[in-house]
Amino acid sequence: MQVDLEADGASVEGLPRFQQGLFHARRLRQAGISLTVLAVTGWVLALFVALFAPLSIWPVVLINCASALLVLVAGLQSAWWVADWRAQALEPTTAEPSASSEASDGWSARLFERFGSGLLAQVGTPVLWLCGWSLLALISVVEFWNLTLPAAQVGQSASIGAALALALAFGVLVFERRLAQETSAQWPEAAQLAQLCRVAIGCLVISAVCLLFASEASVWPLRLATLIGLLPALVALEFLLRAVLSLFSPRQPRLEPRLLAQSFIADLLRWPPRPLLALQHELHNRFGIDLRQIWAFTYMRRAFLPVLLVVLAIGWALTGVHEVPLQGRGIYERFGKPVEVFGPGLHAGLPWPLGRVLPVENGVVHELATSASDAAAPALAPAEGPPPLIANRLWDASHVNDKSQVIASRRGDTQGFQIVNMDVRFVYRIGLSDQAALAAIYNSADVPTLIRSTASRILVHEFASRTLDELLGEQRTRLADEIGRAVQADLQRLNSGVEILATVVEAIHPPAGAANAYHAVQAAQIGAQALIARERGAASEQTNQAQLQASTARDQAQASAREVNAAAQAADLRFTAEQKAYATAGRAFVLEQYFSQLSQGLAHAKLLILDHRLGADGAPTIDLRSFTLPADPMAPRKAVQ
Repeated sequence: MQVDLEADGASVEGLPRFQQGLFHARRLRQAGISLTVLAVTGWVLALFVALFAPLSIWPVVLINCASALLVLVAGLQSAWWVADWRAQALEPTTAEPSASSEASDGWSARLFERFGSGLLAQVGTPVLWLCGWSLLALISVVEFWNLTLPAAQVGQSASIGAALALALAFGVLVFERRLAQETSAQWPEAAQLAQLCRVAIGCLVISAVCLLFASEASVWPLRLATLIGLLPALVALEFLLRAVLSLFSPRQPRLEPRLLAQSFIADLLRWPPRPLLALQHELHNRFGIDLRQIWAFTYMRRAFLPVLLVVLAIGWALTGVHEVPLQGRGIYERFGKPVEVFGPGLHAGLPWPLGRVLPVENGVVHELATSASDAAAPALAPAEGPPPLIANRLWDASHVNDKSQVIASRRGDTQGFQIVNMDVRFVYRIGLSDQAALAAIYNSADVPTLIRSTASRILVHEFASRTLDELLGEQRTRLADEIGRAVQADLQRLNSGVEILATVVEAIHPPAGAANAYHAVQAAQIGAQALIARERGAASEQTNQAQLQASTARDQAQASAREVNAAAQAADLRFTAEQKAYATAGRAFVLEQYFSQLSQGLAHAKLLILDHRLGADGAPTIDLRSFTLPADPMAPRKAVQ
């Protein structure tokens, strides 16, 4: 119950908590300073060790223990503010409580009152200190949180650290026992401080156990040492929440303050644990509601066990109802013996463990490669981006599902061996009959492994007598059918209940290491064939060119001979005709030929021919009938004589 100095100023001297306020404040100050030094030392050591060995157990252990001590220091300091207020309330100057309260807050309070204003001034210094310690502890735990620490040997230092942690836990235990012996009338905050001490004791003891059992073969000490940091982190988070909620209840200097560092989580550290007891007391103290006087809650407490048993019995009976999905079947076992194969739907039977249903696939198709690989699934490539590397179907690189196989190789008269890589896939499913479902469950422990081992044996037998040239040149469809029939026959002989739907031979090629050599051989063969074809083409081209030149020369010679012969014949005919004409006409023919040749020679010459026989007494006459008119008829004409 809080005390108001204005109303109960004269009666506070008779209250035990006010009489021992100065003693409590002195004890809390001493304990707080000691634990603060230890917490800061552990915090600094954790930072120093984390620089050189970040993956060891020491940084986690040190920071968790330091955080637990910081939480305890926050509680002690919060209780010190309350005890100091009570000690100041009993001073002789209580007649003027406002002046005494302003002068008794210490240097930090006076500094805060001088520079603080508004809402922060109403909250007070204790809230800020509680937020600071809680925030430091919470950040420390979060920063050093690591559940993937590897196991390692810690050596003799672990024993020394465990001994120091147990010694410190014993000292805190002594302090906790002294707080637990205090009555609520003499010291109301002692019970809450004792619970905070148990938080620190628990962290120290568990950290010591982790250090003692830490080794190269044990991982659980590191995981436990990390998880124990949740306890001080949750308490620190609760302190922060209480500090934030204290903004809605500003402090009143004349009203007795209450302990702010109260923790519901720390209050659970009792035996036997009673999580609802604190809620019951809180409701009774704050609102006057006594849950023990409500008949409904009393009846619920009495009927809880029978109702729980009935619910458990109904739940156990409902385990006999089984739901089989649409793509599955179920083999119903009654007392361990298979009785029936259930189809899709709801089915009723005996409850567990008297009856159970084993799931079986119903028509689900699977694809299995002959080579098992632990390679991770490739990342999905974007639809608009370049194709992924796994889409490359060339065999100049090893693929995930390639399987190496030894095959026959004939070299001359000797029998050798070659290695070929193949990608053979099987599409299978569990048979649709009830017998196939029973065989798949009870005759095969691992269906994919059975198919893969059977297929490997069949492939060895099939490829033992085949050469590389035969495999590369043979049709894959026929080869796949032969392999599928052989594998299906062996699976039926084993009564496995597996049905092979299809066998797909994706690729058969030499190993990736021989790809360059094989490509070189193919390139050499192709180059030789290309060179032969090129030389044959050049020879044909030269032969055709020679034939063309010979034919052209022969044709030209024949044409020239024909022309010469025709010219000779024409000359002979002309000579004969001229000879006959001369014989007939005489000199007149010669003169006519003379004039004809002269006309041909002077056909394009501009000449004026005058007869030399013209005399001086007769003027020459020019025949103008052969001349054309001038181009311009309007031009002046001159007389021509």
